[in-house]
Amino acid sequence: MADAEQWHKTACILCSINCGLEVQTGGEDGRRIVKIRGDAEHPASRGYVCEKSQRMDYYQNGADRLRSPMRRRADGSYEAISWEVAIREIAAKFGAIKTQYGKEAVLFYGGGGQGNHVGGMYADSFLKALGNPYRSNALAQEKTGEFWVQGKMLGTGVHPDFEHCEVALFVGKNPWQSHGFARARVLLKEIAKDPARCLIVIDPRRSETAEMADIHLAIKPGTDAWCLAALMAVLVQEDLVARDWLAEHTRGYEAVAPYFSGIDIASYAQACGLAEQQIRDTARRIAGARSVAMMEDLGLQMNRHSTLGSYLQRLIWLSTGHYARPGTNNAPVPFLSLAKASKGETSARRGPRVERRSPVANAKIIIGLVPCNVIPEEILSDHPKRYRAMLIHSGNPVHSLADSQRMREALRALELSVVVDVAMTETAREADYVLPAASQFEKAEATFFNLEFPDNVFHLRQPLFEPLPGTLPEAEIYARLVEAMGELGEADYAPLRRALRFGRLAFALRFMIGTLRNPKLVKYAPVILYRTLGERLPQGMASAAALWGAALLYVQASPATARAAGFGGLLPLAADRLFQAIISQPSGVVYARATHAMSWQAVGHPEHRINLKLDELLAELPKLDAMPPPVDADYPFVLSAGERRSETANTAVRDSSWHKRGVYGSLRINPQDARRLGCADGERLLLRTRRGSAEVIAELSDSLQPGHVSLPNGLGLDYRDASGALLRKGVAPNELTDAQARDPFAGTPWHKHVPARLERVAQALSA
Repeated sequence: MADAEQWHKTACILCSINCGLEVQTGGEDGRRIVKIRGDAEHPASRGYVCEKSQRMDYYQNGADRLRSPMRRRADGSYEAISWEVAIREIAAKFGAIKTQYGKEAVLFYGGGGQGNHVGGMYADSFLKALGNPYRSNALAQEKTGEFWVQGKMLGTGVHPDFEHCEVALFVGKNPWQSHGFARARVLLKEIAKDPARCLIVIDPRRSETAEMADIHLAIKPGTDAWCLAALMAVLVQEDLVARDWLAEHTRGYEAVAPYFSGIDIASYAQACGLAEQQIRDTARRIAGARSVAMMEDLGLQMNRHSTLGSYLQRLIWLSTGHYARPGTNNAPVPFLSLAKASKGETSARRGPRVERRSPVANAKIIIGLVPCNVIPEEILSDHPKRYRAMLIHSGNPVHSLADSQRMREALRALELSVVVDVAMTETAREADYVLPAASQFEKAEATFFNLEFPDNVFHLRQPLFEPLPGTLPEAEIYARLVEAMGELGEADYAPLRRALRFGRLAFALRFMIGTLRNPKLVKYAPVILYRTLGERLPQGMASAAALWGAALLYVQASPATARAAGFGGLLPLAADRLFQAIISQPSGVVYARATHAMSWQAVGHPEHRINLKLDELLAELPKLDAMPPPVDADYPFVLSAGERRSETANTAVRDSSWHKRGVYGSLRINPQDARRLGCADGERLLLRTRRGSAEVIAELSDSLQPGHVSLPNGLGLDYRDASGALLRKGVAPNELTDAQARDPFAGTPWHKHVPARLERVAQALSA
């Protein structure tokens, strides 16, 4: 593996951007990451790096890493078992559940988080062996409403061009901390310093990004929809829309406009705590701009009226003509679409997809994902179609989903629960079996969050270390499970292994011809590629074999963008050249080059026209006239659960010992509220919600409005220190949240609008 003195290419795993890194390894056992810097040769991040990447070794060498398969005993403790026993028992028990209850009885949760998606390709093969139709992951508590909207409107995903836009608008997003696009802090500084450009932020909190903004619409918490509807109303009522552009490229505007022509802009401004003139001036600045790029995030997506808000923000930039041009939103070209997210629920070739619902709660299933907030309801029921088993892959729903206690109860009620992960997480401690995976730096790994424009980058990370003894890459785990189910064997591998003796072109032809005769080659392609092509790849790279199939599918689907990136020619040859580039270029490869014209071709509706009229959401708009609900007298504060801060990222890094200075995991509170409570900075408060309570450390901050408090994300993890003692640092937000508080349309949680109350705790921090 990696030599200590040499700099090795890899990537950060703490947010969806996965910036390229260079690292040096060392330590007494040679298994530590000792130095980290940005990779200047990475095509997307270009040397950019933030402070969070410096924590990679705390992930790689966490004290709670697993080293053996674990089986839960009757008393709740765990015993180590062999891989042979684990695979045999798990395959048999999943098979028995399928036989007794049907394929609908298993729920798959996960897919790889922010840094490891390759293993999910192999998990998919095992799910196909089970015939499993129900899946969920963290996207179903964040992005499903947005995906549904963009699918219905555009039929494609979009990427904002903040590098060239005149106006950058962020709704419920603080890219200084959450990023969300490459080189975020560099671009924010460039926009803020340029007097010809304008940075607009819609956020109740004066975040780091809002501090830089030319216009900060500091709305009341939970009133994003009123603000966005008022902005759209100004565009309609003052006729600031791009009428010629709308007539040429869209359909439905004339039906949409009347919904906004009667809105009382002054009352909507009052509802969200803004002056009417602020709303009007902002709308006019957007309408008058040469180019506008817009982006939403969890501040909107985990709030009241989230799906409606996703619709309204798109109406704003589409009605003013800001699509498929430099500095606007354009369509990226995914290497492998996650859950067909780029298509939403529509397809230009196949028409509308049939709407699916979950079996117990009857919740809408969007992009194939069951809403996270209904998972406990789907289990804790006497419904004959309830879930009886869960396979959890690189996910931690007990910690990351609403109402942690309810999620624990649900896992305990299952007949079988299996976790595949690198560490003994909160979820793993509730499971029947825990299978230890190799870390993200011990195998070939990548993510499919490649959503850039015009150049799209895929970065396959080569392993830095050998897998920890006792662990296996997910590819091997799921291959063994599929084989234990009796679905694959040597007879399926032998013809392809023989073809490989004559090179990869012969292999490609044999594989493509074989798919016509043997449906298993398609159904279980990742495992078959791993067991054949993977054996011929460089050391540690076998898990990358499934990407050969992904390259084949990509070049077949997008030959023009592949050709523009240098991968043209006959399909198997072009795909193989792309695959070779992927496995041999350690900083990543530009696999697609798109044009603005291609953004129009990507619009997945008849005549490539954008659909502005979404009847289901337009019907929700008049309900805003009732004004926001009054504050709950018993819980007068609004808690935003899960603020992104410099000291937080995601739960992949469980060890908090890296944090040496300052307050860790504090509750930020406005000084006026603190004075009313008689609370000083650094004192303890008791934070209560309808679902739980926690002691918190007060951090006075005028970045929040009175009545608004905030806790960081990703904390409150149980972690064993060097002595073996179980520690918890910070507050786990989902011990306080309510699974019933969710968007009625997409089922996404209202984590940013949790009713709460605060009480003083006599003991001060210094006691």
